[in-house]
Amino acid sequence: MTELPYAHGGPPLIARLRSAPEDFQVEEILGYDADGEGEHALLWVEKRGANTDWVARELARHAGVPPLGVGYAGLKDRHAVTRQAFSVQLAGKPEPDWVAFPHAEVKVLAATRHRRKLKRGALRGNRFVLVLREVQGEREAAERVLAALAARGVPNYFGEQRFGREGGNVAQARAMFAGRRVDRDKRSILLSAARSQIFNAVLAARVERAAWDRPLEGEIWSLAGSRSWFGPEPFDAALAERLARADIHPSGPLWGQGDTPAQGEAGALEREVAAAYADLAEGLAAARLEQERRPLRLLPAELRWRWLGDGALELAFELPAGAYATTVVRELAAQASSTETPA
Repeated sequence: MTELPYAHGGPPLIARLRSAPEDFQVEEILGYDADGEGEHALLWVEKRGANTDWVARELARHAGVPPLGVGYAGLKDRHAVTRQAFSVQLAGKPEPDWVAFPHAEVKVLAATRHRRKLKRGALRGNRFVLVLREVQGEREAAERVLAALAARGVPNYFGEQRFGREGGNVAQARAMFAGRRVDRDKRSILLSAARSQIFNAVLAARVERAAWDRPLEGEIWSLAGSRSWFGPEPFDAALAERLARADIHPSGPLWGQGDTPAQGEAGALEREVAAAYADLAEGLAAARLEQERRPLRLLPAELRWRWLGDGALELAFELPAGAYATTVVRELAAQASSTETPA
């Protein structure tokens, strides 16, 4: 991530993130309420220093149901304090004693009933409260960058976690495309890494052109809060107004079969990058993934900050599902840990 270009002149601070799990707090925003009835227990769970998959397996064990009976909307980082929803399909079984869940690092805060299993991606977004410690740098410069983040947002890069340990997922994707066999779950991870590599390279080129939050000729637009997109069409006053109020964002490719729908300058840039990563682009096309889009601009909602008494800096903001808090932090502070998993 340190090799990708910055949108706001580079981070003015050096700081530590995740000195303790409490310095990285995440809370899911489901965007809907429980049904109040049904065969699924919908749980609101707080975990500290625990992996989401492990919590799901332990909830299944505690309830006496198969692991497939437990659902969750998004993976949450282990090195954090997180609050998220799980569903447990009880199907005629008695309600377990959730208070007696036998792991001190996990608490079931609330339980109600729901008709459906929670599915991956069924999430509006996440709230974050982060604390940067051992902060070095000019506070005045940091305030200017924070104001820019609130006003313009940041490039919506995929974070380091998408690429695995030391970025090895892309190399493994290349080996898979060359014929190495992998299991289904690993295949999905490697396809995502290959797509993310191309997307980040397109976005980096757009940042270098100062065009990550403004359109190029032939732009494809992403609709805020959805996976829908449209275009290209001439940039006019109506599109400019929608861009200004963050109803739409310029977008980049999640590569797949066929050609990018972008045209003009935007399309030429995307084809140039795809050609530079031809083995990845061809492998994704051979895997029969469809061309999809992702916003190039990420706007942290309700961004607030305060300097703490010990010189630390606390940040609070909301992000849509699939976005990385560390992508926001990297514009402000160098050497911040970035092992977060998006939801």
